[in-house]
Amino acid sequence: MLAVKLYRLTLDPVPAIPTLPCLDHEAMLHEGVAPHLAVYIQDGSSGDIHEVVVVPSEHRIEEDIVSTWGECSPDSRARLLSVVRQRFPNYQAQETKPSWWRGDRRVATACRAQVTLRDVLLGTDVARVKNGIDRLQTIAMLMEKQSRAASWGVRTVSGPFVAAGGVIVYFVFGALSFGMSESAVNILRYLLIGLLGGWFLYYGVKAVQLTEMSNRVWKRTAEYNLILSERQRLGQ
Repeated sequence: MLAVKLYRLTLDPVPAIPTLPCLDHEAMLHEGVAPHLAVYIQDGSSGDIHEVVVVPSEHRIEEDIVSTWGECSPDSRARLLSVVRQRFPNYQAQETKPSWWRGDRRVATACRAQVTLRDVLLGTDVARVKNGIDRLQTIAMLMEKQSRAASWGVRTVSGPFVAAGGVIVYFVFGALSFGMSESAVNILRYLLIGLLGGWFLYYGVKAVQLTEMSNRVWKRTAEYNLILSERQRLGQ
């Protein structure tokens, strides 16, 4: 085991590895998440790093491939799940897939571009790892600022723009009906106005999605900093 994250659980005795709270769930708006622990482990044969989440109350074990993106191969993940199912037959073992809506792949790629999980858990050059974490934190802040700018643009521009576009479409297609019937003109009007409103809705949703991704990148930097601090405290 390389590190452990706890959510509403305690370990006695405390293992001599970096131990930190599960930031992903501690920072949620609600507490409807079952107590669990997440462990970073290293495969002794391949050297691959995995994150295994154990939820005792639900008899469930999950392998989170997002946090260990690029640190383990599909074959290694399959072997791990096979071993888990053999040793814990009363638990449901599964693999957590990346979510497109939450932008898991973009978050993982942004994190690995600056600092890898392997360096955070095993790297010996602490100063270099710390610099990588600081760069990642700067990127998280810039992502949040970009999402705020996009959200501000949607709030201030979309209403007047859609209203003006609706007026223009209404009068233009009223004057230039191109020989179409009145019902066909109305359908075309509603379609164009709907497309215009849908484009702004998409723009706003992307801004919200970017905010979510920036928060997750920032939480990843906080987690990495805690792991690094714990490693230094334990003298690893």
